Amino acid sequence: MSPGILLLGLAYVLSQFFRAFLAVLTPALGRDIGATPDDLAFASGLWFLIFAAMQIPVGWALDTIGPRKTAAALLLVGGGGGAAVFALATSAAHINIAMALIGIGCAPVLMASYYIFAREYPPAQFAVLASVMVGLGSLGNLVASYPMALAADTMGWRAALWGLGGISALVALGILIFVRDPARIDGEAKGSLAELFRMRVLWFIFPLMGVSYAISGALRGLWIGPYLSEVFDATTGMIGQATLFMGIAMILGTLAYGPLDRILGSRKWMIVGGTVFTLLPALALIVLPGQNLWLSIALFCAIGFFGATYPVIMAHGRSFLPPHLIGRGVTMLNLFSIGGVGLLQFFSGRVYRGALPAETPTDPYVAVYLLFAICLTAGLAIYLFSRDSAR
Repeated sequence: MSPGILLLGLAYVLSQFFRAFLAVLTPALGRDIGATPDDLAFASGLWFLIFAAMQIPVGWALDTIGPRKTAAALLLVGGGGGAAVFALATSAAHINIAMALIGIGCAPVLMASYYIFAREYPPAQFAVLASVMVGLGSLGNLVASYPMALAADTMGWRAALWGLGGISALVALGILIFVRDPARIDGEAKGSLAELFRMRVLWFIFPLMGVSYAISGALRGLWIGPYLSEVFDATTGMIGQATLFMGIAMILGTLAYGPLDRILGSRKWMIVGGTVFTLLPALALIVLPGQNLWLSIALFCAIGFFGATYPVIMAHGRSFLPPHLIGRGVTMLNLFSIGGVGLLQFFSGRVYRGALPAETPTDPYVAVYLLFAICLTAGLAIYLFSRDSAR
């Protein structure tokens, strides 16, 4: 990997961190600025929705401006600036503004690397490269777990956010210096969103793309924190350890799916199998809520492992894209993925609030998990009608 690709990978580490760190800050933000779990669900959902909405202009920018300037500019302004706003926050509204800015900053970094992979590497290698990049970026999931909890307890969450803002700015400058845009092809056709949506083969992939990452992303990004805190009285340190375990499971799952893409003859049925095995522990959380702390953590980890189908679904969709639609195509697939998390985070916050007051501490969370399970089942049912794509 070139220095530019490694820097994009580091930027994606930051992206994974920023989508997941609210879970371990739930007690601190509640204590310091009065933010409730549904406030943080809204802020988390806002990050995902802004991130998703940015995929349309990012797709245009990748095809016209190139990944270097696109990723560097947005990460510098959005990532660095948003972290600074978060560090200064005194209310839930400030957290919302900060998360929206950070969502803008993180929006192009993974797609910039995917654009380079799709333009400069053989199509058969895309799923493996995509999985490696997601696996590398998922280190941010780990840093957003116990290390972030430890930083919040020692230096304070505000100082930690100032440091993250500075790191974001430095990585953005590194991308501007080291990333090289793929060579353009003379006479290459110009694509459009209308042409992309005329490809019916993608219609059966978009719905599953919209819900497959939502359950693991939303649980790891937020709900595991208040669930363990309110149901089992877990401390910030325990929540940090639990999110660390789930983050490791998500990395292992991502790295497992990549090689399987090169071994198995069917992407579709690998994705179907992984989705079914994601639904099983989700149903267990619904049927056996609050039984045991470590059982619950194990079920979260199983969801993280089997739910790491994102790179393979992306490879499935990318396999049908002509060269002139790669930028818009991969960003549109990512729009459905990240947008699905954002929408379900918004709805999950409403479902949680609607279940209050509850007879038991687990009731609001069972309602949230049921929402995710129903949506994932619906996406899988539509995906069964998709066209398969061999490597």
